[in-house]
Amino acid sequence: MRVESHKSEMIKIDIHKKLHGASGEMDLRVDLVIEQGDFLALAGQSGSGKTTLLRILAGLEEAQGTLQVGDEIWQNTKTYLKPQHRRIGFVFQEYALFPNMSVEQNLLYVKKDKELCEHLLDITGLYELRERLPNTLSGGQQQRVSLCRAMMNRPKLLLMDEPLSALDPTLRTKLQKEILMLHREFDTTTMMVSHDPSEIYRLSNRVVVLHLGSIIKDGSAKEVLLQTNGSQKFSFEGELLDIVKVDVIFVAIVSIGQQLVEIVVSEEERGNLEIGQVVRVGTKAFSPVIRG
Repeated sequence: MRVESHKSEMIKIDIHKKLHGASGEMDLRVDLVIEQGDFLALAGQSGSGKTTLLRILAGLEEAQGTLQVGDEIWQNTKTYLKPQHRRIGFVFQEYALFPNMSVEQNLLYVKKDKELCEHLLDITGLYELRERLPNTLSGGQQQRVSLCRAMMNRPKLLLMDEPLSALDPTLRTKLQKEILMLHREFDTTTMMVSHDPSEIYRLSNRVVVLHLGSIIKDGSAKEVLLQTNGSQKFSFEGELLDIVKVDVIFVAIVSIGQQLVEIVVSEEERGNLEIGQVVRVGTKAFSPVIRG
């Protein structure tokens, strides 16, 4: 099955809204232009306005300003499209499935497109479970159903609010691959809230960090998340995300806690490491070393 892509459309966001957070009143102000096909991760501390921004884009909360997708105005001083008229898909942390409907019925409720429904269930490994009720499925399977349902109207904008945070690390990695596969196949533009740096690194081509309602960083995952300052001795476990060649050296990128670090490795060390494995990072004098 070939999934038709829509023409290249930039998404222009220029909104502001007064919020009441734990630290008092906060002004959410976001001015962004997002290219068609981007996978943008929203990061930042809890209460910085990430989820509110997604809800504004979906039409679930009102704000002042302008939202434009290609030539279509979703919001300005004269226009306000209701959620059902916006080509969006929304995946929540909670699965939000209809408990009395089968997997297949949950998808067809969005759009009566049997061919697309079967295609989505097939590529996510859910086809054999299509007649099951949600409460008979595992958490990972339910989140797959939620993701498939969000893709049923071929969204121009896919919004995800920490969709994998309740799952164990192995299952999260598997579903991350499926999210990326669907994002690419449907040529959708995706915005995802996440606090997981390894998830952000794997999935996004752009990261926007919000702090108290304002954008404080905007760039690639490496530019935004990588932290290599500090010379104190340490020894921590982390996940090996990537090994890249820079000129004549190899650099390992490791997720440790809430940050990414770069470590130079030899060609021999590179041969003994595998992407995704847990490694221990430590310092030897002032030069970090890595071992599997």
